[in-house]
Amino acid sequence: MRSLAGHLLVASPRLSDGNFFRTVVLIIHHDEQGALGVVLNRPTDGTIREAWESISDDPCENDDALYVGGPVSGPLMALHTNEACSENEVLPGVYFSTHRDRLNDLVRKPQKLLRMFNGYSGWAPGQLERELRIGGWMVLPASSEHVFGDADTLWRLAAQQIGDQVIHPLMNNVPPPSDPTCN
Repeated sequence: MRSLAGHLLVASPRLSDGNFFRTVVLIIHHDEQGALGVVLNRPTDGTIREAWESISDDPCENDDALYVGGPVSGPLMALHTNEACSENEVLPGVYFSTHRDRLNDLVRKPQKLLRMFNGYSGWAPGQLERELRIGGWMVLPASSEHVFGDADTLWRLAAQQIGDQVIHPLMNNVPPPSDPTCN
């Protein structure tokens, strides 16, 4: 089994689960026991400050959007670039944290790149592999630009990158005709 940790799952138009319509999920962990990820392009109307104030008395001045990580409830989770607060490196220079003391450090100090999530996306053993076989997801290696980029355009951008990966090798570096009507 090839682990998809550090990859994006890009929802295909075939995916019938409304929780994942046009979503892009970063896979944090994937092995024989299942998979865990967070949806990168579902910001809520709430802020990190509001979420933090509901669970802690410690101050938080971060008014960035809180994201829905997926349909499974769970603790607050963060993707960030602060290695000192890291529990797991997902991509080079992109870290994942869930422990309260590390999250506290992240929300109390200004962070250049931080995304916080409420909930997560999870798959039981073999479930993700079945969804991939039936064409529910397209896979793309993730980058920090995907993780911290514009959530509104992420699905379209990732789907286009996947399309480019499929089309370009088929073209064998053949330039398009100067007159497209000759196709």
